[in-house]
Amino acid sequence: MHQVTDFTIMGGIVAEQVDLDHFDRRIIAIIRRNNLEPARTIAAQVGLSESAVLRRLRRLRATGVIMADVAVIDPARLAPSITIHVLVELNQSGLRMEQDFAARLADREEVIGAWNVTGRTDFLLTVTVPSIEAYQRFSDEVLAADDNVRDFETLVTLREIVRPDYLRSGHPL
Repeated sequence: MHQVTDFTIMGGIVAEQVDLDHFDRRIIAIIRRNNLEPARTIAAQVGLSESAVLRRLRRLRATGVIMADVAVIDPARLAPSITIHVLVELNQSGLRMEQDFAARLADREEVIGAWNVTGRTDFLLTVTVPSIEAYQRFSDEVLAADDNVRDFETLVTLREIVRPDYLRSGHPL
């Protein structure tokens, strides 16, 4: 049986870490690439029965190891968009001020990623907008209008070099 072994702070929430054996890790590696892979195909690849794979997948979902089953959409095929990274410095960076700012970010659909970081910058944002004018509206409404934002730096993405993959180095399976 798999046991909870440790706790990790993620996004201000204490997340339980789950012991994973080599079968779990192989299953995860397969579904990371294609979460629609049939259980019978996964079973053949990892050397388990189809029912054992289905039980493991249910447990991985129930314990939060598998957080969501999503489709990765190519935004360029939907509509023109610009990806912008924003470095944000706050005037006051106490817990309450950071939580308030983070809550405002969570309400904005333009923000597709946000991290509270160390160093001179307090937050790193990834924002996707259809135009520079849309970014100007976002920055006026969210950043310039916030009295606690001391400064922000806008970095416009020219091209994507490496697609985000959170299980690259540093996150072993």
